[in-house]
Amino acid sequence: MQLINFLEANCKNCYKCLRTCPVKAIRINNDQAEILEERCVSCGACLVTCPQEARYIQSDLNKVKDLIDSGHQVIASIAPSFIGAFQMLDGGQMVSALKQLGFYAVEETAIGAEIVTDAYQAEIKSNRRKNLITTCCPSVNDLIEKYYPTVIPDMLPIISPMIAHGKNIKEIYGADTQVVFIGPCVAKKHEAIDIRHQGIIQAVLTFDELDHWLLDEKIDIKTLESEPFIREPSKRGRRFPIIGGIEASVNQENHSYEVLHIDGMEECMEVLDSLAKRELSHVFLEMNICKGGCLNGPLMPKNRDSFYVRQHRVKEYVKTSLSRMNQANFQNTSKINLDKKFYNRSFHKVIASPDEIKHILRKMGKRVADDELNCGACGYNTCQEKAQAVHEGMSQRSMCIPHMRSKAESLTNIIFSNSPNVIFILDEEMKVKEFNPSAERLFQIKARDIKEKPITMLIDDYDFQKVKETKKNLYNQKVVYDHYGVVMMINALYVEKENIMLVIMTNITAQEKSKEELARVKENTLNAAQDVIEKQMRVAQEIASLLGETTAETKVTLTKLKNIVLGEAGEL
Repeated sequence: MQLINFLEANCKNCYKCLRTCPVKAIRINNDQAEILEERCVSCGACLVTCPQEARYIQSDLNKVKDLIDSGHQVIASIAPSFIGAFQMLDGGQMVSALKQLGFYAVEETAIGAEIVTDAYQAEIKSNRRKNLITTCCPSVNDLIEKYYPTVIPDMLPIISPMIAHGKNIKEIYGADTQVVFIGPCVAKKHEAIDIRHQGIIQAVLTFDELDHWLLDEKIDIKTLESEPFIREPSKRGRRFPIIGGIEASVNQENHSYEVLHIDGMEECMEVLDSLAKRELSHVFLEMNICKGGCLNGPLMPKNRDSFYVRQHRVKEYVKTSLSRMNQANFQNTSKINLDKKFYNRSFHKVIASPDEIKHILRKMGKRVADDELNCGACGYNTCQEKAQAVHEGMSQRSMCIPHMRSKAESLTNIIFSNSPNVIFILDEEMKVKEFNPSAERLFQIKARDIKEKPITMLIDDYDFQKVKETKKNLYNQKVVYDHYGVVMMINALYVEKENIMLVIMTNITAQEKSKEELARVKENTLNAAQDVIEKQMRVAQEIASLLGETTAETKVTLTKLKNIVLGEAGEL
């Protein structure tokens, strides 16, 4: 189930999430960041670092509200780091706040931590393992199972405090009790639905979600009366969020292991590399993915205090706690199965050959070693790693920012240098900043001789000043420059962000001359046509005149002939 990812609408392709992700579990597909669950260890680093807040985290808040509204017996198991996450005078105020939200009862997950501590001590005492790795942090567990499977035998085969506490609650309150874990960790959401202990935890809320819920309900923790926890954990369980807290809870007299506190993803990966190479022996590793431990979990409330303030609060809280938990509170713990099996969950990775890497690098404009800048802007530490990611389909060649910038600049230079149009750039004082070869040819001056000088040395700047004042671009303005014997079509574009003006001039002199020639041809043609018409009219008139005269003469002649004929007939 995809519990965390990025929202498509908000992703701006800045690659910050990929740069942050230590295991590179993020694929860039069609300019969209996407988390691959098979590679993800749920550390939450990418979600915290996203500047666009494009993160998606599946929330169980509505589910929790439904459980409460349906009348179920819903019990909150709250991580001991709560005392650092929220401002309050006393831990009991959190009990009151959660009960106001509708929880039947509230307990600290520190109880589960105490149960796990005893299991750890038994495992340590057996001295049957070469090395020991704590398994409280689900992100550490994911990291080992997916990326360091050879180290699995060193993992303590014991469930986490959250799962132990959930099992313990169901033993005490009944199997149908609904358990909701509340903490700062996104990985707990995955752990809760892990098939190895499904059904123990019904929902997981983050401290950030709880903070929003309290705000929505207008509940101010600091103003509430304090209510005691039904079962009060001791120092041992409440130390767990602090670096070294597990070691402090385990009786060190029972073992001879060298204890190492490892917190932070890079540190965890470094020590796991050493373990995988068998460079370390007989060590007890208290491991946390989050730098600073659970107190620095990714989903603390947004308006949280500094890490050191949170740490101080927890330490003060621990000081006021019992040295040992009341044994009556440990009832039914012997019935809980604390065993957990860890598996090789590594994924298949298609490794590119050296020739394939070279081919991909060439496609990215990296033909020699000096071209490999290893700048990390794309999210990968080296250009070789980037090429491998492209081979796997995890990345795109276009994500190489120096290459794309160089390519864009190259294309820009080609267009600027080879355009038949006159192109120049003016600053706010109408001084020339750039001047292309076409401009040099038209104005018969070299770029170096006109740069940083006013454009008025060459042409009038009236139109450009108007664009600057109005901040309205000028389009298709025809201007005649008699001095240069040209007619130009001007486009002046004001770039407000840079406070510069881009001027593009198209020489339309030939077209204008063609228009004039065409006009002359039309005029001559019209004149010729008029002459023909007039001549035709004259010819028609002359023909009509001649026809008139001929007709009259014919009439006279025929009349005479008629009279002669009639006269002769009378004599007969």
